[in-house]
Amino acid sequence: MKQKFEVVTSTCVPLPMENVDTDQIIPARFLKATSRKGFGENLFRDWRYDKDGNPIKEFPLNDSRYQDAKILVAGKNFGSGSSREHAAWAIADYGFRVVVSSFFADIHKNNELNNFVLPVVVSEAFLAELFASIEADNLTEVRVDLPAQTITNLATGNSEKFEINPYKKHCLINGLDDIDYLLSKKEDIENYESVR
Repeated sequence: MKQKFEVVTSTCVPLPMENVDTDQIIPARFLKATSRKGFGENLFRDWRYDKDGNPIKEFPLNDSRYQDAKILVAGKNFGSGSSREHAAWAIADYGFRVVVSSFFADIHKNNELNNFVLPVVVSEAFLAELFASIEADNLTEVRVDLPAQTITNLATGNSEKFEINPYKKHCLINGLDDIDYLLSKKEDIENYESVR
């Protein structure tokens, strides 16, 4: 059983950059490991640290105001490029539960769902409002309600509905990966097989 997902209310890390690809999320030189652990420390590595390994102060993940945020708010076309699942591993391992954008690359979106990170697609206008609210007050909170499929900017009270595959919604709410789901249906499968 993985961590169940129902409602997340959190401050947000703003990343107002478009076309963020998976090599920027986790550079290729860090793909040698096969365990999902430890990738978070290299999330956005080349943007977070200079060539000597010193934190770049201006990058949001190095800003102490955002250190407890569980929601990443990113610009349009997040997760493009290669299909590496390690990018989703890095996002999950860092501690993000939700990524908000106006558009996700399909493979990356599915990789996030498979790693218990919820990709929430919002309108361009809602995304712009979120960035403005976070810029005005870094303590701005967003509530993501998976059962109701709503995202709410608590600074303005504005909400939007978002879409999610019903199967993936069920898995997230119940803390099931694909294998867990199949095992939960073991009795049904055995009953079906017994009458065939």
